[in-house]
Amino acid sequence: MGNLHSSLEVVGTVLLLLVPGALARPGHQSEADRFHSERNRMVSRQIEARGIDDPRVLSAMREIPRHLFVPHQYRDQAYDDNPLPIGLGQTISQPYIVALMTQLAAPHPDDVVLEVGTGSGYQAAVLAQLVETVYTVEILQQLGDQASERFKRLGYVNIESRIADGYYGWEEHAPFDVIVVTAAAEHIPPPLIRQLKPGGVMVIPVGNRFQIQTLMLLEKTKEGKVTSRSLLPVRFVPLVGEHGKQ
Repeated sequence: MGNLHSSLEVVGTVLLLLVPGALARPGHQSEADRFHSERNRMVSRQIEARGIDDPRVLSAMREIPRHLFVPHQYRDQAYDDNPLPIGLGQTISQPYIVALMTQLAAPHPDDVVLEVGTGSGYQAAVLAQLVETVYTVEILQQLGDQASERFKRLGYVNIESRIADGYYGWEEHAPFDVIVVTAAAEHIPPPLIRQLKPGGVMVIPVGNRFQIQTLMLLEKTKEGKVTSRSLLPVRFVPLVGEHGKQ
């Protein structure tokens, strides 16, 4: 009987070890693996195939878990090529536009960046992969607080956020090598132009909600002269605030 008891113990142990493995059916993917696959597919089909070729930008887009920047009910759509609601009438931009604006900004590893319009925090996270520091401003308290908590939870130590009217930038940390505006302004805010470093670049959508908006690229020469180029029609939520409201 002693030998039989020992055999049963061994068999029971083997069964316990096998049960978890049995749940991993052939072809079954964990949620993390599924999102990883969807993220790679997003980059290859929606971003790289449409002309984004900066390897650093592509790498950041592959690494950052966009599904953690959208409300839970939209996670299954996180890697589709379209904007998604994040509350309070705001959206997270479609992945291609985030990648495009980042590539246009051409950030360097030692750059200091200002982002106007934190929203979900996704654009700031992409930039944070590529630069020294990102300062991001959000006028809506709830979204700003949520994004700040998200940055802490995901370990982004080089992002600093504040609740303020982004029209005025962030004077204390100016000048900036790059400024990225993620909401459409009726005009280019003069404070942002002043806070752009000579040799710097600003990417900003311009236009109101009732007309075609244009994505614009501003460059400030070493001598301080500002030039601008209109790139393509876009649609962003409006920049809100004392001067930005529409």
